[in-house]
Amino acid sequence: MPTSLPRRAPLRKPSADHVAAATPGEIRLIGGRWKRSKLPVADHPGLRPTPDRVRETLFNWLGQDLAGWRVLDAFAGTGALGFEAASRGAGEVLLLEHDQKLALHLQSACRRLDATMVRVVRAEALGWMARREVSDLDLVLLDPPFGANVFDAAVRAALPLLTPEGWLYVEADRAFDEDTCAAWGCRLHRHGRAGMVHFHLLQRGVVRAPDYTGA
Repeated sequence: MPTSLPRRAPLRKPSADHVAAATPGEIRLIGGRWKRSKLPVADHPGLRPTPDRVRETLFNWLGQDLAGWRVLDAFAGTGALGFEAASRGAGEVLLLEHDQKLALHLQSACRRLDATMVRVVRAEALGWMARREVSDLDLVLLDPPFGANVFDAAVRAALPLLTPEGWLYVEADRAFDEDTCAAWGCRLHRHGRAGMVHFHLLQRGVVRAPDYTGA
């Protein structure tokens, strides 16, 4: 399914600085090239990093090797989802973040990890996706602020950016059923829940019976 892009050079082992224990103001990447590497979490109202358990489940669903994938993390925040994709070999990762302070944190994390495949763009996600500045993505990651209630608009803006059977991850404060997903033009591949967070893996353009998996 992923588009064919050149594989990256062999993965480098993270430095000792990257694998030190995380503090409350940090999260750790959990797999791939930068396993146990730390990302700072800015002091920002409403910032809600995707929990380790949820990220681990998502990338188990997708498979651990994302070599050559083209990925968009549309509401990047801490960048945890996008950096996890890059850590697993994604060839291109685009992080969209509207807030200037958070965008600067993401740029700093790119430099610190030497994440040359990751690009940070300061932009409002819905408007940027609606302009369709990219296409043929293998994976779009959507974790918008829950209070904004933009799930429907975000999914509809993201789907045209995907390859015909590309993947879409949606994190929300509610569960979306197969009928809702079919109305969007995709199928519900997996659904899980961690506390009050529901997370969904959808596939564009394929409608068949969903596979529910709790988490």
